[in-house]
Amino acid sequence: MARYTGPKSKIARKFREPIFGPDKALEKKNYPPGQHGPSKRRGKQSEYAIQLLEKQKAKYTYGVLERQFANLFAKAAAKQGVTGENFLKLLEARLDNIVYRLGIAPTRSSARQLVSHKHITVNGQVVNIPSYSIRPGDVIAVRERSQSLEAIATSVAGRKINKFSWLDWDADKLQGTFVNFPERSDIPENIKENLIVELYSK
Repeated sequence: MARYTGPKSKIARKFREPIFGPDKALEKKNYPPGQHGPSKRRGKQSEYAIQLLEKQKAKYTYGVLERQFANLFAKAAAKQGVTGENFLKLLEARLDNIVYRLGIAPTRSSARQLVSHKHITVNGQVVNIPSYSIRPGDVIAVRERSQSLEAIATSVAGRKINKFSWLDWDADKLQGTFVNFPERSDIPENIKENLIVELYSK
């Protein structure tokens, strides 16, 4: 499975946000990377550059590569409603993101790994495709033989109860239900989806 494997702190500093999770390097150097540090004069960005940066931030945040990103956007544009909001809802409905949101994994990258290694089931069937689209009513669970894994137990122990209203969690069974697609106001990611829509509209 293709995925970004480069330096995460440098990317987080580029956007000045901990998009991969808590980052000590970002806390110490909350400015874009570069040999001249924070003193480097940076020219005014063009409208296209700002839109492209927002697209890249969304890609890195959700761990989606270019082709998947474009396909998902096309799917969102074909749906009724606001394209930008539809797009974020489809990103949120990815299996790896749901595993992360449920607290089964501490980061999206670790959630992708759990899915790829066949530790997660959807409606009782093992699914090892991180980009698999979850639908309302689907039940996402930790595979029975994987429930004793230390990484999963540690992550679940630190989760917050009912953190997201569109997900229902059963701690005893280590499973959650995707109740419905979230509203835009319920999605905590700092992404300006309107800029992405403008970029693809060019």
